[in-house]
Amino acid sequence: MTKKVVNVAVGVIEKQAQYFVCKRSDEQHQGGLWEFPGGKVEDNESVEQALSRELAEEIGIQVERSEHLVTIEHDYGDKQVCLVVHVVTAFSGEATGLEGQPSQWVNFEQLKKLDFPSANVAIIDALATSK
Repeated sequence: MTKKVVNVAVGVIEKQAQYFVCKRSDEQHQGGLWEFPGGKVEDNESVEQALSRELAEEIGIQVERSEHLVTIEHDYGDKQVCLVVHVVTAFSGEATGLEGQPSQWVNFEQLKKLDFPSANVAIIDALATSK
């Protein structure tokens, strides 16, 4: 049986060499780990539309400019994901965890020390090579 692939728009929010990350709630898949904000791409929307919608809902920012960083396909065993990752370089609003999730701005060195779901490790690697 083929697993359904979940398409996810992921935003790497960057401001003054800092990155915005949120902690997944314990009830979620890969709960308790840090992540870059984003969410599922609905059937009727583009990755860019999903990214804008999810970041507005989750962290209260309006994306003004983003560029594709990397696309990652990852099989967790119980779930397969395709992460389409954009670096958000311009936005309005103040990033904050609107769903009550812990969130913080970290520099790249701090970012490398946080516990992320395994699919996210490739995002950090891609960021390192894009610098």
